[in-house]
Amino acid sequence: MSAITRNEVEYVAKLARLNLTEEEAVKYTEQLNSILEFAGKLNELDTADVPPTSHVLNVYNVMRDDIVVPSLSHEDALRNAPDEEDGQFKVPAVIE
Repeated sequence: MSAITRNEVEYVAKLARLNLTEEEAVKYTEQLNSILEFAGKLNELDTADVPPTSHVLNVYNVMRDDIVVPSLSHEDALRNAPDEEDGQFKVPAVIE
């Protein structure tokens, strides 16, 4: 993995409209290169027998199956409605 240059850091900072000081540019160049060096160590691992995965944890769908069950009748749903008209909830107008 190639190292990041200070010019590349300054170029990306310019694109992000960040004004870096000289010290920040040097510091970020060193930090980004340290990150790349560490990430490069992952290439040393033998992963030939490791199956691909999309998540590190054993994640499963937590949604229950969609099962139709009896619900309120039309009359029960309207029973406590403050106002109804023609079998529908009647609400105040919200748009004039």
